Amino acid sequence: MTGRVLAINTGSTSTKIAYFKDGVKLFEQNLAHNAETLAEFDSVMDQDMMRKDAITEFLSSRNIPLCDIDIIMARGGLITPIRTGVYAVTPVMRAALKEAREGVHACNLSALIADDLAVEVNRARAEAGVAGECRAYIPDPPMADEMLPEAKVNGLPEFSRRPLFHALNSRAMCRRYARSTGMKYQDLTIIVAHMGGGTSVTLHKGGNVIDTNDALGGDGPISAERAGSVPGFPLVEMCFSGKYSKDEIKKRLVGRGGAVAWFGTNDFKEITARADADPEGREALFLKGYCLSIAKYIAALTTDVYGEVDAIILTGGIAYSQRITSEISDRVGFLAPVVVYPGENELESLAENGYGILSGEFEVKTYDPNMSL
Repeated sequence: MTGRVLAINTGSTSTKIAYFKDGVKLFEQNLAHNAETLAEFDSVMDQDMMRKDAITEFLSSRNIPLCDIDIIMARGGLITPIRTGVYAVTPVMRAALKEAREGVHACNLSALIADDLAVEVNRARAEAGVAGECRAYIPDPPMADEMLPEAKVNGLPEFSRRPLFHALNSRAMCRRYARSTGMKYQDLTIIVAHMGGGTSVTLHKGGNVIDTNDALGGDGPISAERAGSVPGFPLVEMCFSGKYSKDEIKKRLVGRGGAVAWFGTNDFKEITARADADPEGREALFLKGYCLSIAKYIAALTTDVYGEVDAIILTGGIAYSQRITSEISDRVGFLAPVVVYPGENELESLAENGYGILSGEFEVKTYDPNMSL
């Protein structure tokens, strides 16, 4: 692998970046944005220039000339559901992200910042006489849609199931597993459970994600901050109780649901420590329910492929907990071999896609909000 890749992953309160040279990560940095700074902006979508400046200032402090950057890889944002793959950042994509047509989330900023940085990089390259153009790309956006038509069917025709999942990490972990077995990703059928602030469980077959949950829309297993699927009638009663606004209800489902609703924290290390101290307490019960909800979803996805699954991968930050991965593995191990790849690995995944573009291995696609899936 040759070339220099800058990877950008924007979160709600920080911007994570990493710089790679010839496939080797030279550094990774979490640029934290304090509450006072963030409070100056009416919307997260107004923070793009502030975050871009934070990146350029940090690169300067590490003596990384902008003209050295060959390609910039950004975390995908919420755009019209499209197929997985790598996409060039274009004016059409920028407009969709800036207007937040599919929802407001900090991940929308990554491509905007990367594209703006690419302009500065190319200006610096021209001044330094460096050949070649730097471009910005996103790989595997979270709303990638390759779901089976029957998997979108819901009990109410007004509510079609939609995908919103950890596409970047789940596909990267599938490729990692394929390499470890000497096989091709496209030839394997794999279920990936990504466990972090949100939980997504995805079914990969033939290189496509043919079924998953809407991890940001109230569908799927319990997570650290999200309620997952909840009973309909009690939810209706809550909505019409007069105690909560529409936004407050949404926050109960996403942001203040899951572990946060139970214990006021999304820190699974703290919850696990409490469970260890009191094996009969609420924390221990919650952890069992959490693991069971993920195991149930994994088992359910096997029915899409009539039980023919090659492997189950557990990943995400919470996969560092052996207690949780062991509990889930014990419940689903009869379905297929279980492999644990802890961590989000998103910056490494971004770089992997960047080198795929530089080498010509990956086809670059053009985003079209009206494209047929």
